[in-house]
Amino acid sequence: MQNKPMDISEFIDDSPLSRYQVMVLTLCFLIVLLDGFDTAAIGYIAPELIGQWGISRGQLAPAFGAGLFGMLIGNFAFGPVADRLGRKRVLLLCTLIFGLGTLASAQSESIDTLALLRFITGIGLGGVLPNCITLSSEYSPARHRMLLVTLSYAGFTAGLALGGGVASQIIPLWGWQGVLVAGGLAPLFLLPFMVWLLPESVCYLAGRPEQIDALRRIVARINPDPHWQSQPFRHENAASSGRASASLLFVAGARARTLLLWLTFFCCLFVFYLLTNWMPTILRDHGYSTAQAARISAMVPLGGAVGGVVMAMLMDRMGARRVLPWLCLLAALALSAVGAALGDGGWLFATVFLVGFSLTGALNNLSILAATLYPTQARATGVSWALAAGRAGSIIGSMTGALLLSAAGSAHGFFAWAAAPVLAGALALFAMARLDAAPTVLKSQA
Repeated sequence: MQNKPMDISEFIDDSPLSRYQVMVLTLCFLIVLLDGFDTAAIGYIAPELIGQWGISRGQLAPAFGAGLFGMLIGNFAFGPVADRLGRKRVLLLCTLIFGLGTLASAQSESIDTLALLRFITGIGLGGVLPNCITLSSEYSPARHRMLLVTLSYAGFTAGLALGGGVASQIIPLWGWQGVLVAGGLAPLFLLPFMVWLLPESVCYLAGRPEQIDALRRIVARINPDPHWQSQPFRHENAASSGRASASLLFVAGARARTLLLWLTFFCCLFVFYLLTNWMPTILRDHGYSTAQAARISAMVPLGGAVGGVVMAMLMDRMGARRVLPWLCLLAALALSAVGAALGDGGWLFATVFLVGFSLTGALNNLSILAATLYPTQARATGVSWALAAGRAGSIIGSMTGALLLSAAGSAHGFFAWAAAPVLAGALALFAMARLDAAPTVLKSQA
Protein backbone atom coordinates (compact mmCIF):
# COMPACT_ATOMS: atom_id res chain seq x y z
CA MET A 1 0.00 0.00 0.00
CA GLN A 2 1.47 3.30 -1.07
CA ASN A 3 2.08 5.94 1.58
CA LYS A 4 -0.21 8.91 1.65
CA PRO A 5 1.51 11.93 0.07
CA MET A 6 3.10 14.22 2.67
CA ASP A 7 3.26 17.97 2.35
CA ILE A 8 6.88 18.95 1.69
CA SER A 9 6.59 21.90 4.09
CA GLU A 10 5.58 19.53 6.88
CA PHE A 11 8.68 17.45 6.12
CA ILE A 12 10.84 20.58 6.43
CA ASP A 13 9.08 21.58 9.66
CA ASP A 14 9.38 18.13 11.27
CA SER A 15 12.99 17.38 10.30
CA PRO A 16 16.01 18.57 12.29
CA LEU A 17 17.80 21.51 10.70
CA SER A 18 20.45 19.91 8.47
CA ARG A 19 23.82 21.07 7.26
CA TYR A 20 22.35 21.14 3.77
CA GLN A 21 19.72 23.69 4.78
CA VAL A 22 22.38 25.76 6.55
CA MET A 23 24.39 25.68 3.31
CA VAL A 24 21.37 26.95 1.33
CA LEU A 25 20.79 29.76 3.83
CA THR A 26 24.49 30.66 3.78
CA LEU A 27 24.53 30.89 -0.01
CA CYS A 28 21.45 33.11 0.10
CA PHE A 29 23.23 35.26 2.70
CA LEU A 30 26.25 35.69 0.41
CA ILE A 31 24.13 36.47 -2.63
CA VAL A 32 22.11 39.18 -0.90
CA LEU A 33 25.28 40.53 0.77
CA LEU A 34 26.68 41.29 -2.67
CA ASP A 35 23.27 42.57 -3.76
CA GLY A 36 23.31 45.00 -0.83
CA PHE A 37 26.89 46.08 -1.52
CA ASP A 38 26.15 46.91 -5.15
CA THR A 39 22.86 48.61 -4.28
CA ALA A 40 24.57 51.00 -1.86
CA ALA A 41 27.70 51.61 -3.92
CA ILE A 42 26.31 54.67 -5.72
CA GLY A 43 25.61 56.44 -2.42
CA TYR A 44 29.12 55.88 -1.09
CA ILE A 45 30.83 57.13 -4.25
CA ALA A 46 28.48 60.10 -4.72
CA PRO A 47 30.69 62.69 -2.96
CA GLU A 48 33.64 61.68 -5.16
CA LEU A 49 31.55 61.96 -8.33
CA ILE A 50 30.44 65.47 -7.35
CA GLY A 51 34.06 66.51 -6.87
CA GLN A 52 35.60 64.82 -9.92
CA TRP A 53 32.87 65.55 -12.45
CA GLY A 54 32.04 69.03 -11.14
CA ILE A 55 28.31 68.31 -10.85
CA SER A 56 25.71 69.38 -8.32
CA ARG A 57 23.88 67.13 -5.90
CA GLY A 58 20.73 67.46 -7.98
CA GLN A 59 22.55 66.19 -11.08
CA LEU A 60 23.23 62.91 -9.29
CA ALA A 61 19.51 62.20 -9.05
CA PRO A 62 19.26 60.40 -12.43
CA ALA A 63 21.98 57.92 -11.42
CA PHE A 64 20.25 57.25 -8.11
CA GLY A 65 16.83 56.96 -9.71
CA ALA A 66 17.93 54.86 -12.71
CA GLY A 67 19.28 52.05 -10.54
CA LEU A 68 16.16 52.00 -8.41
CA PHE A 69 13.89 52.13 -11.45
CA GLY A 70 15.78 49.13 -12.82
CA MET A 71 15.17 47.35 -9.51
CA LEU A 72 11.48 48.16 -9.81
CA ILE A 73 11.41 46.55 -13.27
CA GLY A 74 13.34 43.55 -11.91
CA ASN A 75 10.89 43.15 -9.02
CA PHE A 76 7.86 43.19 -11.30
CA ALA A 77 9.36 40.98 -13.99
CA PHE A 78 11.28 38.29 -12.16
CA GLY A 79 8.76 37.42 -9.45
CA PRO A 80 6.18 35.87 -11.81
CA VAL A 81 8.99 34.34 -13.91
CA ALA A 82 10.41 32.63 -10.81
CA ASP A 83 6.98 31.31 -9.85
CA ARG A 84 6.74 29.69 -13.29
CA LEU A 85 10.34 28.65 -14.02
CA GLY A 86 11.91 28.24 -10.59
CA ARG A 87 13.86 30.38 -8.13
CA LYS A 88 17.35 29.12 -8.96
CA ARG A 89 17.30 29.95 -12.67
CA VAL A 90 16.17 33.49 -11.95
CA LEU A 91 18.81 33.95 -9.24
CA LEU A 92 21.60 32.84 -11.58
CA LEU A 93 20.46 35.16 -14.34
CA CYS A 94 20.01 38.14 -12.04
CA THR A 95 23.40 37.63 -10.38
CA LEU A 96 25.07 37.61 -13.79
CA ILE A 97 23.25 40.82 -14.80
CA PHE A 98 24.11 42.84 -11.71
CA GLY A 99 27.71 41.61 -11.60
CA LEU A 100 28.42 42.60 -15.21
CA GLY A 101 26.45 45.83 -14.83
CA THR A 102 28.40 46.96 -11.76
CA LEU A 103 31.72 46.08 -13.39
CA ALA A 104 30.81 48.05 -16.52
CA SER A 105 29.71 51.04 -14.40
CA ALA A 106 33.32 51.51 -13.28
CA GLN A 107 34.14 52.63 -16.84
CA SER A 108 31.57 55.46 -16.82
CA GLU A 109 32.83 58.88 -17.85
CA SER A 110 29.57 60.82 -17.58
CA ILE A 111 26.46 60.87 -15.44
CA ASP A 112 24.34 59.76 -18.42
CA THR A 113 26.45 56.65 -19.01
CA LEU A 114 26.47 55.85 -15.31
CA ALA A 115 22.67 56.23 -15.12
CA LEU A 116 22.16 53.83 -18.04
CA LEU A 117 24.46 51.20 -16.56
CA ARG A 118 22.90 51.59 -13.11
CA PHE A 119 19.49 50.94 -14.70
CA ILE A 120 20.75 47.66 -16.21
CA THR A 121 22.42 46.72 -12.93
CA GLY A 122 19.20 47.49 -11.06
CA ILE A 123 17.21 45.04 -13.18
CA GLY A 124 19.44 42.24 -11.93
CA LEU A 125 19.48 43.51 -8.35
CA GLY A 126 15.69 43.64 -8.33
CA GLY A 127 15.37 39.94 -9.05
CA VAL A 128 17.83 38.70 -6.42
CA LEU A 129 16.40 39.73 -3.07
CA PRO A 130 12.79 38.50 -3.36
CA ASN A 131 13.86 35.11 -4.71
CA CYS A 132 16.49 34.66 -2.00
CA ILE A 133 13.88 35.50 0.63
CA THR A 134 11.43 33.04 -0.91
CA LEU A 135 14.04 30.27 -1.19
CA SER A 136 15.28 30.83 2.37
CA SER A 137 11.73 30.79 3.71
CA GLU A 138 10.91 27.50 1.97
CA TYR A 139 14.03 25.78 3.35
CA SER A 140 13.49 26.99 6.94
CA PRO A 141 11.39 25.06 9.50
CA ALA A 142 8.42 27.03 10.78
CA ARG A 143 9.60 26.95 14.40
CA HIS A 144 12.63 29.12 13.57
CA ARG A 145 11.61 30.60 10.23
CA MET A 146 11.70 34.30 11.11
CA LEU A 147 15.12 34.01 12.73
CA LEU A 148 16.72 31.83 10.04
CA VAL A 149 15.40 33.85 7.12
CA THR A 150 16.40 37.06 8.89
CA LEU A 151 19.94 35.73 9.32
CA SER A 152 20.00 34.99 5.60
CA TYR A 153 18.41 38.32 4.68
CA ALA A 154 20.86 40.09 7.01
CA GLY A 155 23.33 39.66 4.18
CA PHE A 156 21.64 42.59 2.44
CA THR A 157 22.12 44.98 5.32
CA ALA A 158 25.58 43.56 5.96
CA GLY A 159 26.39 44.30 2.32
CA LEU A 160 25.18 47.87 2.74
CA ALA A 161 27.34 48.27 5.84
CA LEU A 162 30.29 46.56 4.16
CA GLY A 163 30.01 49.08 1.36
CA GLY A 164 30.80 51.91 3.75
CA GLY A 165 33.87 50.18 5.15
CA VAL A 166 35.12 49.05 1.74
CA ALA A 167 34.52 52.46 0.20
CA SER A 168 36.44 54.22 2.97
CA GLN A 169 39.44 51.95 2.28
CA ILE A 170 39.30 51.68 -1.52
CA ILE A 171 38.47 55.26 -2.53
CA PRO A 172 41.71 56.80 -1.16
CA LEU A 173 43.74 54.13 -3.02
CA TRP A 174 41.89 53.47 -6.29
CA GLY A 175 39.16 56.07 -6.46
CA TRP A 176 35.43 55.52 -6.84
CA GLN A 177 36.02 53.14 -9.75
CA GLY A 178 37.67 50.64 -7.39
CA VAL A 179 34.44 50.31 -5.38
CA LEU A 180 32.50 49.33 -8.51
CA VAL A 181 35.18 46.93 -9.76
CA ALA A 182 35.09 45.10 -6.42
CA GLY A 183 31.29 45.09 -6.49
CA GLY A 184 31.22 43.62 -10.00
CA LEU A 185 33.87 40.92 -9.65
CA ALA A 186 32.57 39.45 -6.39
CA PRO A 187 29.18 38.17 -7.69
CA LEU A 188 30.81 36.82 -10.86
CA PHE A 189 33.22 34.87 -8.63
CA LEU A 190 30.28 33.50 -6.58
CA LEU A 191 28.22 32.50 -9.62
CA PRO A 192 29.90 29.09 -10.33
CA PHE A 193 29.35 28.07 -6.69
CA MET A 194 25.67 28.98 -7.04
CA VAL A 195 25.37 26.80 -10.15
CA TRP A 196 27.00 23.87 -8.36
CA LEU A 197 25.59 24.11 -4.83
CA LEU A 198 22.33 26.05 -4.80
CA PRO A 199 19.21 23.82 -5.07
CA GLU A 200 15.81 24.62 -6.48
CA SER A 201 12.89 25.38 -4.14
CA VAL A 202 11.42 22.18 -2.66
CA CYS A 203 7.93 23.71 -2.75
CA TYR A 204 8.35 24.48 -6.44
CA LEU A 205 9.60 20.95 -7.19
CA ALA A 206 6.82 19.29 -5.17
CA GLY A 207 4.21 20.69 -7.54
CA ARG A 208 5.90 19.21 -10.62
CA PRO A 209 5.79 15.39 -10.94
CA GLU A 210 8.55 15.41 -13.56
CA GLN A 211 10.93 16.82 -10.92
CA ILE A 212 10.38 14.00 -8.39
CA ASP A 213 13.96 12.67 -8.72
CA ALA A 214 15.45 16.10 -8.07
CA LEU A 215 13.15 16.53 -5.06
CA ARG A 216 14.15 13.16 -3.59
CA ARG A 217 17.84 13.97 -3.90
CA ILE A 218 17.25 17.16 -1.90
CA VAL A 219 15.11 15.28 0.66
CA ALA A 220 17.95 12.80 1.16
CA ARG A 221 20.36 15.66 1.84
CA ILE A 222 18.01 17.14 4.43
CA ASN A 223 17.12 13.85 6.15
CA PRO A 224 19.06 10.71 5.08
CA ASP A 225 16.56 8.30 6.68
CA PRO A 226 15.76 5.74 3.89
CA HIS A 227 12.08 5.94 4.82
CA TRP A 228 11.78 9.29 3.06
CA GLN A 229 13.09 7.97 -0.26
CA SER A 230 9.86 6.05 -0.88
CA GLN A 231 7.60 8.74 0.58
CA PRO A 232 5.51 10.63 -2.01
CA PHE A 233 5.46 14.38 -1.51
CA ARG A 234 3.11 17.17 -2.45
CA HIS A 235 2.67 20.80 -1.54
CA GLU A 236 -0.82 21.92 -0.60
CA ASN A 237 -0.55 25.23 -2.44
CA ALA A 238 1.54 24.06 -5.37
CA ALA A 239 -1.22 22.77 -7.58
CA SER A 240 -2.52 25.19 -10.14
CA SER A 241 -5.61 27.00 -9.00
CA GLY A 242 -6.48 28.27 -12.44
CA ARG A 243 -5.48 31.77 -11.39
CA ALA A 244 -2.51 33.83 -12.42
CA SER A 245 -0.08 34.20 -9.53
CA ALA A 246 -0.67 37.97 -9.36
CA SER A 247 -4.43 37.56 -8.92
CA LEU A 248 -3.91 35.63 -5.68
CA LEU A 249 -2.58 38.81 -4.09
CA PHE A 250 -6.02 40.38 -4.32
CA VAL A 251 -8.50 37.64 -3.47
CA ALA A 252 -10.93 38.25 -0.61
CA GLY A 253 -9.02 38.42 2.66
CA ALA A 254 -5.67 39.09 1.00
CA ARG A 255 -6.46 42.41 -0.67
CA ALA A 256 -6.35 44.64 2.41
CA ARG A 257 -3.19 42.98 3.70
CA THR A 258 -1.51 43.35 0.33
CA LEU A 259 -2.31 47.07 0.07
CA LEU A 260 -1.26 47.83 3.65
CA LEU A 261 1.94 45.85 3.13
CA TRP A 262 2.67 47.83 -0.03
CA LEU A 263 2.06 51.13 1.77
CA THR A 264 4.46 50.16 4.54
CA PHE A 265 7.14 49.11 2.05
CA PHE A 266 6.67 52.35 0.11
CA CYS A 267 7.06 54.55 3.19
CA CYS A 268 9.99 52.68 4.76
CA LEU A 269 12.00 52.26 1.55
CA PHE A 270 11.35 55.91 0.67
CA VAL A 271 13.19 56.89 3.84
CA PHE A 272 15.78 54.12 3.70
CA TYR A 273 17.05 55.13 0.26
CA LEU A 274 16.77 58.79 1.12
CA LEU A 275 19.26 58.09 3.91
CA THR A 276 21.42 55.62 1.95
CA ASN A 277 21.92 57.98 -0.98
CA TRP A 278 22.00 61.38 0.71
CA MET A 279 23.39 60.93 4.22
CA PRO A 280 27.06 60.74 3.10
CA THR A 281 26.61 64.04 1.23
CA ILE A 282 24.82 65.71 4.17
CA LEU A 283 27.59 64.62 6.51
CA ARG A 284 30.25 65.94 4.14
CA ASP A 285 28.46 69.29 4.14
CA HIS A 286 28.66 69.30 7.97
CA GLY A 287 32.45 68.91 7.99
CA TYR A 288 32.90 65.15 8.13
CA SER A 289 35.47 63.57 5.79
CA THR A 290 34.49 61.08 3.10
CA ALA A 291 35.76 58.19 5.24
CA GLN A 292 33.95 59.47 8.35
CA ALA A 293 30.73 60.01 6.41
CA ALA A 294 30.93 56.48 5.00
CA ARG A 295 31.48 54.94 8.44
CA ILE A 296 28.64 56.89 10.07
CA SER A 297 26.27 56.09 7.18
CA ALA A 298 27.19 52.43 7.50
CA MET A 299 25.54 52.46 10.95
CA VAL A 300 22.14 52.36 9.20
CA PRO A 301 22.61 48.90 7.64
CA LEU A 302 24.80 47.68 10.51
CA GLY A 303 22.12 48.60 13.02
CA GLY A 304 19.60 46.92 10.73
CA ALA A 305 21.55 43.66 10.72
CA VAL A 306 21.50 43.62 14.53
CA GLY A 307 17.91 44.83 14.76
CA GLY A 308 16.69 42.34 12.18
CA VAL A 309 18.07 39.37 14.12
CA VAL A 310 16.90 40.60 17.54
CA MET A 311 13.42 41.41 16.25
CA ALA A 312 13.17 38.09 14.38
CA MET A 313 13.81 36.25 17.65
CA LEU A 314 11.01 38.26 19.24
CA MET A 315 8.69 37.61 16.30
CA ASP A 316 9.25 33.86 16.43
CA ARG A 317 7.90 34.10 19.99
CA MET A 318 5.36 36.93 19.80
CA GLY A 319 4.37 37.24 16.13
CA ALA A 320 5.17 39.98 13.63
CA ARG A 321 1.96 41.92 14.26
CA ARG A 322 2.98 42.59 17.86
CA VAL A 323 6.52 43.71 17.03
CA LEU A 324 6.76 45.44 13.64
CA PRO A 325 4.37 48.38 14.29
CA TRP A 326 6.26 49.40 17.43
CA LEU A 327 9.60 48.99 15.65
CA CYS A 328 8.53 51.45 12.95
CA LEU A 329 7.31 53.86 15.60
CA LEU A 330 10.74 53.69 17.27
CA ALA A 331 12.35 54.41 13.87
CA ALA A 332 10.28 57.58 13.47
CA LEU A 333 11.41 58.82 16.89
CA ALA A 334 15.06 57.94 16.19
CA LEU A 335 15.02 59.81 12.88
CA SER A 336 13.72 62.91 14.61
CA ALA A 337 16.75 62.80 16.94
CA VAL A 338 19.45 62.53 14.24
CA GLY A 339 19.40 66.22 13.32
CA ALA A 340 20.11 67.26 16.90
CA ALA A 341 23.12 64.90 17.02
CA LEU A 342 24.94 66.21 13.92
CA GLY A 343 27.42 68.25 15.96
CA ASP A 344 28.50 65.36 18.20
CA GLY A 345 30.20 62.46 16.39
CA GLY A 346 29.70 59.90 19.16
CA TRP A 347 26.04 60.76 19.71
CA LEU A 348 25.55 60.79 15.93
CA PHE A 349 26.95 57.24 15.63
CA ALA A 350 24.52 56.08 18.32
CA THR A 351 21.41 57.72 16.87
CA VAL A 352 22.15 56.60 13.32
CA PHE A 353 22.71 53.07 14.63
CA LEU A 354 19.31 53.25 16.36
CA VAL A 355 17.71 54.36 13.10
CA GLY A 356 19.24 51.35 11.39
CA PHE A 357 18.26 49.02 14.24
CA SER A 358 14.61 50.06 13.99
CA LEU A 359 14.01 51.11 10.37
CA THR A 360 16.26 48.61 8.60
CA GLY A 361 15.39 45.94 11.15
CA ALA A 362 11.72 46.46 10.30
CA LEU A 363 12.42 46.28 6.56
CA ASN A 364 14.34 43.02 6.98
CA ASN A 365 11.38 41.38 8.63
CA LEU A 366 8.74 42.98 6.41
CA SER A 367 10.23 41.08 3.47
CA ILE A 368 10.07 37.84 5.44
CA LEU A 369 6.50 38.56 6.53
CA ALA A 370 5.59 39.00 2.86
CA ALA A 371 6.94 35.50 2.11
CA THR A 372 4.54 34.00 4.67
CA LEU A 373 1.39 35.69 3.37
CA TYR A 374 0.96 33.97 0.01
CA PRO A 375 0.69 30.40 -1.35
CA THR A 376 3.61 28.85 -3.22
CA GLN A 377 2.40 29.62 -6.74
CA ALA A 378 2.23 33.34 -5.83
CA ARG A 379 4.96 33.60 -3.22
CA ALA A 380 7.78 35.00 -5.34
CA THR A 381 5.30 37.34 -7.01
CA GLY A 382 3.95 38.49 -3.64
CA VAL A 383 7.41 39.25 -2.25
CA SER A 384 8.62 40.81 -5.51
CA TRP A 385 5.62 43.07 -5.94
CA ALA A 386 5.70 44.19 -2.30
CA LEU A 387 9.33 45.15 -2.87
CA ALA A 388 8.31 46.81 -6.13
CA ALA A 389 5.89 49.03 -4.21
CA GLY A 390 8.83 49.88 -1.99
CA ARG A 391 11.02 50.58 -5.01
CA ALA A 392 8.56 53.23 -6.11
CA GLY A 393 9.13 54.89 -2.75
CA SER A 394 12.88 54.43 -3.01
CA ILE A 395 12.96 56.09 -6.44
CA ILE A 396 11.06 59.09 -5.14
CA GLY A 397 13.18 59.23 -1.99
CA SER A 398 16.50 59.05 -3.79
CA MET A 399 15.58 61.57 -6.47
CA THR A 400 13.94 64.14 -4.20
CA GLY A 401 16.68 64.27 -1.58
CA ALA A 402 18.10 67.57 -2.84
CA LEU A 403 14.60 69.06 -3.08
CA LEU A 404 13.73 67.91 0.44
CA LEU A 405 16.97 69.36 1.81
CA SER A 406 16.13 72.69 0.23
CA ALA A 407 12.51 72.66 1.40
CA ALA A 408 13.42 71.63 4.95
CA GLY A 409 15.84 74.52 5.22
CA SER A 410 18.34 72.61 7.36
CA ALA A 411 19.60 69.12 8.07
CA HIS A 412 17.62 69.20 11.34
CA GLY A 413 14.42 69.79 9.39
CA PHE A 414 15.40 67.19 6.81
CA PHE A 415 15.54 64.39 9.39
CA ALA A 416 12.33 65.57 11.07
CA TRP A 417 10.51 65.43 7.73
CA ALA A 418 12.02 61.99 7.03
CA ALA A 419 10.32 60.68 10.16
CA ALA A 420 6.82 61.37 8.79
CA PRO A 421 6.66 58.55 6.16
CA VAL A 422 7.99 56.04 8.70
CA LEU A 423 5.23 57.08 11.08
CA ALA A 424 2.72 56.46 8.27
CA GLY A 425 4.22 52.99 7.78
CA ALA A 426 3.81 52.29 11.50
CA LEU A 427 0.14 53.25 11.30
CA ALA A 428 -0.33 50.89 8.32
CA LEU A 429 1.19 48.05 10.33
CA PHE A 430 -1.08 48.81 13.28
CA ALA A 431 -4.00 48.59 10.83
CA MET A 432 -2.74 45.20 9.60
CA ALA A 433 -2.54 44.00 13.18
CA ARG A 434 -6.25 44.76 13.62
CA LEU A 435 -7.35 42.60 10.72
CA ASP A 436 -9.05 39.33 11.47
CA ALA A 437 -7.13 36.05 11.39
CA ALA A 438 -5.76 35.13 7.96
CA PRO A 439 -8.19 33.20 5.72
CA THR A 440 -7.21 29.88 4.25
CA VAL A 441 -5.78 31.40 1.08
CA LEU A 442 -3.02 32.94 3.20
CA LYS A 443 -0.22 30.93 4.74
CA SER A 444 0.87 33.28 7.50
CA GLN A 445 3.23 32.43 10.29
CA ALA A 446 2.97 35.99 11.58
